[in-house]
Amino acid sequence: MIQRLFTLLAAALVIACAPVMNSPEADRQATPFELTAKERADLTDDQIALAETILDFLIRMDQKHFERAAALNGGLALETKDFRYDFGHYQTKVTRGPVVEKIGRMMGSRTKPNTERLQQTQFSRFFGIDIHPATPFAGMLHATLVFQFFEDGTSHIGGYVDALPGEAMAEQDIAMLKQTLDARFDKHGVDGTKYRRSTCRTLGLYRGLNEGKYDRRGSCAGVNYYGPDMMPVTAANVAFIDDAYDSFVTAYMDIIEARKDDPVTDEDIAAQDGVRRNWFEDQTMADPFAAEQIVPYEVWSHAFLPPVVKF
Repeated sequence: MIQRLFTLLAAALVIACAPVMNSPEADRQATPFELTAKERADLTDDQIALAETILDFLIRMDQKHFERAAALNGGLALETKDFRYDFGHYQTKVTRGPVVEKIGRMMGSRTKPNTERLQQTQFSRFFGIDIHPATPFAGMLHATLVFQFFEDGTSHIGGYVDALPGEAMAEQDIAMLKQTLDARFDKHGVDGTKYRRSTCRTLGLYRGLNEGKYDRRGSCAGVNYYGPDMMPVTAANVAFIDDAYDSFVTAYMDIIEARKDDPVTDEDIAAQDGVRRNWFEDQTMADPFAAEQIVPYEVWSHAFLPPVVKF
């Protein structure tokens, strides 16, 4: 009974600490989870409605998955940071514990490009959750999304959602993640072939900086929404992304819960060390948004890096 009460209190604290959509005031007071006054002035009514749906979805993901981590860890201690630059505003949140060793969230809004890789937008949000479990049998999870409206009226949805399994994650668990996502493709009538191929290193289509030498090694169960033919921001596509993202992250959390008490060998720990080192290498030498400081180091490192990296 005491443990149940403690878990409920922890969940309540997650909700209390989560960002809340308020009526927009001055832009300097807006968080990345809110529309600014300028965005409301620049966007059409239909775009504002879609943007509000997106922000509601991201708030829900932030609350839900930190709440699950709090329940697994038996408590919650949050580390939050706020970063403001002339090109954007980022907020990060991290909690740590004995089961979910680290879960980090980054939410960013961008007001102007800080590299030639980017275009000027009227609305731009980046949201990402990385999960580093204590058990080596779940590898790690990188789950990011980008939603953007451009000045010419076009829009797109990007993102990368996949587990990095290493050598210790069971094939049946990877298959379960794939089946979870396949069910969402079928439900929403989305052809997931190109999105899965571009996330899968073994098919040779995911390639970062340094000729792919330090690329992340995903499970090929997830998706990569980046590429030349990206989804536009429509109500149907946002509904699909909502369902697919939530289902995949929830299924991954289920694996952590199922495997958290499995006995671990030194070989398993070595496999986990390999996953974390590979992720560190990907972020520092392969992923251009991190490696080229398109997103500043102090932002992405707080939210995404593993709790420990061994060399």
